[in-house]
Amino acid sequence: MQRVVRTIAPIACAAVLAVPVSAQKFDTPARNAYVLDLATNTVLLSKKAEVPMPPASMSKLMTVYMVFERLKKGSLTLDDTFLVSEKAWRKGGSKMFVKVGDRISVSDLLRGIIVQSGNDACIVVAEGLGGTEDAFAEMMTRRAKEIGLTNSSFVNSTGWPHPNQLMSALDLAQLSSLLVTQFPELYKIFNEKTFTYSQIKQSNRNPLLYRNIGADGLKTGHTEAAGYGLTASATRDDRRIVLVLNGMKSVRQRSQESLRIVEWAFRTFKPYALFKKDEVITKADIWLGTASTVPLIIPEALKMTLSRDARSKMKVVVRMSNPVAAPVRKGQQLATLVVTAPNLKTREIPLIAAEDVNQLGFVGRIGAAIKHVLWGAS
Repeated sequence: MQRVVRTIAPIACAAVLAVPVSAQKFDTPARNAYVLDLATNTVLLSKKAEVPMPPASMSKLMTVYMVFERLKKGSLTLDDTFLVSEKAWRKGGSKMFVKVGDRISVSDLLRGIIVQSGNDACIVVAEGLGGTEDAFAEMMTRRAKEIGLTNSSFVNSTGWPHPNQLMSALDLAQLSSLLVTQFPELYKIFNEKTFTYSQIKQSNRNPLLYRNIGADGLKTGHTEAAGYGLTASATRDDRRIVLVLNGMKSVRQRSQESLRIVEWAFRTFKPYALFKKDEVITKADIWLGTASTVPLIIPEALKMTLSRDARSKMKVVVRMSNPVAAPVRKGQQLATLVVTAPNLKTREIPLIAAEDVNQLGFVGRIGAAIKHVLWGAS
């Protein structure tokens, strides 16, 4: 049995298996940045992305997530109402302009949070779901850990400055991905440009919504400690980019930089379909089997997002031991597909037998052994 490496020429075809890549080198004035191609889970840009940072109003996305989950489960409806407390009414910063004692529908509160960035709306929701904002913040932190946001902690529902109100750019991107994929109908609220409540019309602060570039969410943020930030998403030609920037110096810089990075991401990178699900990649020789070879297939389709330069230098090889002794069972891993390219984290994907191959009977094995001794046949 010998170790064999075979070079494979990937072809264009429909595919869905994501291959994460290392983030590209790209200068940005943002203190923290993360850009993700959602279709292939490809990281296009990462700058201090795992460092916990003050997220300002971008942490309202977790408040929204808590509401969306309950709506999806049916324990809450858009027509349900929550009572406005004095605490909510008094809260400063950006406001929905709720009034003490009013009962406000979940539908309006979501728009008050998403479109108007209302701190008061967040507190109404927090008290409605958690009893108190402190209790709701504990629920947010606990749920964040459960869904994989490892660098997030909350002490309020609004993003109001506090040393322990923290999220990483990576966590914000992961949370945004969940909002997009798990709640497609509710997510559409993020694309609404205006909302009027109490006869006060306010516009969505997301600058990319007004740029005609396919943007449809998510949330801006600003405090003195955080700087100016934006968590956004945009689609183009069946691709979706999720973008998180924080620590910029002005509204203008936030708008210009987010637009520049979205255009760069769509222009520089392209998805490449390589192999279909269950496509035969190569064959393995079988020793003492009822068949001399067995097809090796890839169990999931394979798709990658790469720059043009990386695509031209990509290498795909199969690593395996050959021949393989019978019996072989369908689904048994017999080889590994290895994908390498510039700025690509080497990806190793199992290749499995497409069918069973039984072992030869006693007479057949004796005959094969004699042939091997006499002529070196396998």
